[in-house]
Amino acid sequence: MATMRAEALRVQGALALLRHAHAHPGVTRAEAAASLGLSSGSATEIMGRLRAARLLGERAAPQTGGRGRPSTVLVPHPDGPLVAVVELTHATWTVTTAAIGGELAPAPVHRHRGGAPGEVLAAVGAALDEVRTACGDRLAAVGVALPGTVRGHTVVQAATLQWRDVDLSGLAGGLPLTVGNDASLAGVAEALRGAARGVPVALHLTVEVGVGGVLLVDGAPVLGAAGAGGEFGHVPFGDPALRCPCGAAGCWDLTVDGRAMARSLGRPAPDDPRAFAGEVLAAARADDPAARAAVAEAAEALGRGIGALLNALDPAVVTLGGLGVDLLEIAGEAIAAAVRRAAMAWRRPALPPVVPAALGSRGPSIGAAESALGAVLAGLTQERVARR
Repeated sequence: MATMRAEALRVQGALALLRHAHAHPGVTRAEAAASLGLSSGSATEIMGRLRAARLLGERAAPQTGGRGRPSTVLVPHPDGPLVAVVELTHATWTVTTAAIGGELAPAPVHRHRGGAPGEVLAAVGAALDEVRTACGDRLAAVGVALPGTVRGHTVVQAATLQWRDVDLSGLAGGLPLTVGNDASLAGVAEALRGAARGVPVALHLTVEVGVGGVLLVDGAPVLGAAGAGGEFGHVPFGDPALRCPCGAAGCWDLTVDGRAMARSLGRPAPDDPRAFAGEVLAAARADDPAARAAVAEAAEALGRGIGALLNALDPAVVTLGGLGVDLLEIAGEAIAAAVRRAAMAWRRPALPPVVPAALGSRGPSIGAAESALGAVLAGLTQERVARR
């Protein structure tokens, strides 16, 4: 019985070290051992198990000039598990891979024409087939990020893609599949590896075509009863006379992106609101007065909504992605003033910071990778480690 208990503890130690290495890329064996309370001998034995199980490897740490035996950096095993990562936007799609530690492999960005999902998903599926062929049994899961409301493996509604009730389970090829809203996954990435890391309660918002996001508590997303939470853009912070493509009226979405800027400039609704917003932002940076006024109006609407969400959700920090970063750069004062006006008076002396997301446009893919790798790590059986 004592032998079995000791073996179980060693296996638990191996899984703990694996998860620590995933959460802290570049950590040395000595640092990981200290964090986990492992002796040098235990860390050496555990690494032998993880190496034999093709989960972790080691390489020499950079030289520091200090004395003593040099430590080693924990890295993904060269034959270790991989996940396929799919990111869809309103205009593009990408398929890549990630290993333990979360690093994304380089991959080309492909454009699509939107509309019916069949053509887009066929192209994505073909790219995934190539990944399966190249990776073989190393491929352990698939993670997908896209701009829409997701329930399980189904895209309930993606207004910018014009998709309704699209089942993505066919992309997995029998592997575990995770699917998430792109803004929510970007928030997960910021909590795990970006500007909200270590923050107990954080709010992430991404402005692209509309607003999406997520509330994160101790790094975990709060997604609601059906997993479809975080659709902040469809809170009625906007003009109730405006009808949103989602079917609701007065959505915040319509007040902060390229559609809002077009209305401010007296222009027709753009076919590509994201591209149009980029043009207006460029003109605002060149000091075009009309463009600057349109950007300031969108920034004020963004700040007003942020202030309302501060009152409702009480985050310690707000991270902004997508166009939110540009609005913060060009019209940060307008955002700050609107946040202050909307916030309850008792909050104003110590409002939480509103900061740019650290991971930029990679956020959704990093979040999708983390979601899929989390499923892989959670599903690792003790036998894979114990039998090596």
